[in-house]
Amino acid sequence: MAAIGNLRYRPVRRLTQLYAGLVLYGVSMALMIRSGLGLDPWDVFHQGLARRTGLSFGAVTIAVGALVLLLWIPLRQRPGIGTVSNVVVIGLVVDATLALLPAGGPLAVRIGLLVAGIVGNGAATGLYIGARLGPGPRDGLMTGLVARRPGWSIRMVRTGIEVTVLAVGWLLGGTVGVGTVAYALAIGPLTQLFLARFTVAEPVPVPGRTAPVPAAG
Repeated sequence: MAAIGNLRYRPVRRLTQLYAGLVLYGVSMALMIRSGLGLDPWDVFHQGLARRTGLSFGAVTIAVGALVLLLWIPLRQRPGIGTVSNVVVIGLVVDATLALLPAGGPLAVRIGLLVAGIVGNGAATGLYIGARLGPGPRDGLMTGLVARRPGWSIRMVRTGIEVTVLAVGWLLGGTVGVGTVAYALAIGPLTQLFLARFTVAEPVPVPGRTAPVPAAG
């Protein structure tokens, strides 16, 4: 795999895809918040903290992302430009989108916001991860723990982290509902679908050449 953050290969395509994905991720988060029908586990935690501290949702998202990134140090994880951008861009975009989107509305509209938010989140994940410029801080925490604990599976670690932040977020006042369940059921298949579409092919080394050539597809 190419080194995280290596921009020598297709830099314009990858940077454009990275930031398009991060912006869409922030927008999709705001859509789910405005639906009022439940959030994904990390955003339940973010919302609970925001309600307790009086900070904006985006500010809490940035602060939590930065703190999680510090946990990479003992795990010896290496952040990329996508990792750092993830911490900042998503929080700024979600606050900007929330400022534009009114709260409430008929149930049918709120269901539409929820569906659009979940699908948009899956597409955003495929875009920014597919750019191969570094995982988000929360994803990196998961993979770092798995790498340091060979007996632990990704599924077990992810479930443990998300159940914990969901429970704490709910206790803090975050919104848990049908949207939380819908997200849990849909995000895996959606991410897999969009990753297959958006992942930038790795360059293939060719014997006798100093520069690799793009992989087919």
